[in-house]
Order: sequence, then structure tokens, then C-alpha cells
Amino acid sequence: MILAAGRGERMRPLTDHTPKPLLKVRGKPLIEWHIEAFARAGIRDIVINTAWLHEQFEATLGNGARWGLRLHYSHEGARYGRALETGGGIATALDLLCADGDEAFWAVSADIFIPDFVFDPAQAAAFAASPLLAHLWFVPKQPRHPTGDFGIDAAGFATIDGNLEVYSNIGLYKRAFFDGVQPGEHQRIRVSLNRAIQARAVTAELYTGPWANVGSPDQLEELNAWG
Repeated sequence: MILAAGRGERMRPLTDHTPKPLLKVRGKPLIEWHIEAFARAGIRDIVINTAWLHEQFEATLGNGARWGLRLHYSHEGARYGRALETGGGIATALDLLCADGDEAFWAVSADIFIPDFVFDPAQAAAFAASPLLAHLWFVPKQPRHPTGDFGIDAAGFATIDGNLEVYSNIGLYKRAFFDGVQPGEHQRIRVSLNRAIQARAVTAELYTGPWANVGSPDQLEELNAWG
């Protein structure tokens, strides 16, 4: 799943007429970097949730045929009148995500840039066979986020205290992780994460490759100046 429903307030005025995931990074919409990475990993079905200017997504991306996969849209803004946040957005799209009986899936935010990240199918399969509810990737503390979000203990489990790193907005999840979140409910994923972490059902690892959160026009300008 690619999370693309946010309004992108800090990116205004660029997002007044274009959804943030469709802003171009190095010549192509930011969301396309994720679609291409999923395609290279052999993934053939992707769900994209939308809210702000939702009609532009299908007009720009189509049905996914150009990448040899299928794009499915969860238009939560059109259906519920607002974006449902990360937890609510994924919970609302679970029937699309698990349509073929799969209980595990990738989730990534559309507004991060991770050009070298590999959505490893072997790692996804191992996670699906495990009792875990989620596996997350963290990145080192960022100048714009110096406090961090979660830690990793010696056994590889995510923690809510200790030496905190920044959640990269990349994760593997099980359907059961979202138990208790109703379709159409407005909820941040942090609520479910805190509960699952305290139950020792979430593992994590540190990612040290190129990563950027594209949150404002100056960050977009910096990103396009990389390399």
C-alpha cells in the first residue's frame, strides 16, 4: 500500500493544485519511485489511498499497466469526506489489500524518497510466516526530527523508549495489526503501533541508505539538488 491521502499543508502553495505524491522529483512524480520499486520486487497489486485532489491520481497513474501491475484506489476522501490518517486509511483498505487471501503487506508513505530501498520478497515471505504483527524500518535521527520515534532493543524488537530513531514510514504489516480499527475511522497508526510494540509483536531494523521526508518546498528543492 502507498499512503497518498494527505493534504500536504506545509508544501503549499505547490499542493494547492497538485497532490504532494504527484509533485515531481528528478523528472517524475514522487509516487512513481515507489511504484517502480514495487514492480522490480515482483509485486503485482498496489493499493493507493487518496483524499485531496483524488481524481488526479488515476488520471496520472492509470491502472498500473505501464509497470506491469495493477493499481487499486481507496478514495477515502470521496467516500468519507476527509483523509482518515495512516491507521484509518490502511484499515479501510484491508479488503483490497487482502483480496487474494494474503494477510501480510507492505505499507509506505508516498511522500518519502528512498531511491535505493529494496522491497525484498524473501523478507516479506519470512515475515508473513512469522507470528509478528509488524516489521518496521527506522532511519537515524534527522535534523528536522531530532527526538526520534521508536527504539530497537538487543533482540530486534521495537520499543517506545531508549535510544530512539525515526520511523521511516516503511513497514510490513499483518491484517491483524489493525484489529479494532473500523473502516472509515480516523486514526493515526501510532495508536496501533504503541499497542503492538508493548505486546512484543513488532520488530525493526535501521536503514542507513538515502532517505528523505518531502515535507516542504525547500525540502523538495534540496531533494532535486541531490547528486
